[in-house]
Amino acid sequence: MTKDSVAVLNGLIETLKDGELGFEAAASDVSRPELRQVLTDFAAQRGQFARALQYQVELTGEHPEVSGSLGGTVHRGWINLKAAVAKREDLAVLEECERGEDAALKAFTDAVAGGELGASRTIVEGQAIQIRAAHDQVRALRDGLRAAV
Repeated sequence: MTKDSVAVLNGLIETLKDGELGFEAAASDVSRPELRQVLTDFAAQRGQFARALQYQVELTGEHPEVSGSLGGTVHRGWINLKAAVAKREDLAVLEECERGEDAALKAFTDAVAGGELGASRTIVEGQAIQIRAAHDQVRALRDGLRAAV
């Protein structure tokens, strides 16, 4: 695995840590228990994905990323602010989750298309498929809440 591959994996780890922390924040902001569980499950999934990629980086003898990005911190703050001021809190939180999922999906799509994944390609491709499924589930939940309002 090259230094470029490690850099791509570390970027994905940041994205996953952002998602993990973002979904945790979102879960604490929603009022519906069923939404809280879905968001908590996605947070756990992202943590698991990050650990898998951290292990791949460690196998190269390099140091894996261990935290999210500054942009992720700002996004989590936006989720909290928007939820606090919105009349339709759960809908607002899901809208922000979808925005975060758009960014995660782009990061993974770009990584797969970039070809700098080395031996980790299969792992990243599998994670990308599950991230797309999570994105679609968040969108469906959001659409369901919009229809109910």
